[in-house]
Amino acid sequence: MRVILSSCPPDKAEAIATALVERRVAACVSVLPGAISTYRWQGAVQRDTEHLLLIKVPAEGLARCIEVLSEVHPYEVPEILALPVDHANASYADWARQMVAD
Repeated sequence: MRVILSSCPPDKAEAIATALVERRVAACVSVLPGAISTYRWQGAVQRDTEHLLLIKVPAEGLARCIEVLSEVHPYEVPEILALPVDHANASYADWARQMVAD
């Protein structure tokens, strides 16, 4: 399993989450509202309210999920951080694999 972290504008979070699940590249996407991101962009320090997406995907589907996320994400440079999962409940991992199977 992998968990992808991706921040996005609040008004785009649900559409991104739905697209990933509908296209069967993510088993589940949890939307966490209220993140405040501080970063440098085009020479200036920016501060924005964002939603954080926790995207759960089987390891074998990671590349395809990243491809689709990059396609549907509105940012020029989207945050896409894939983290390994040291342990997953076996039944959850099986379910996740079924959700992204063709």
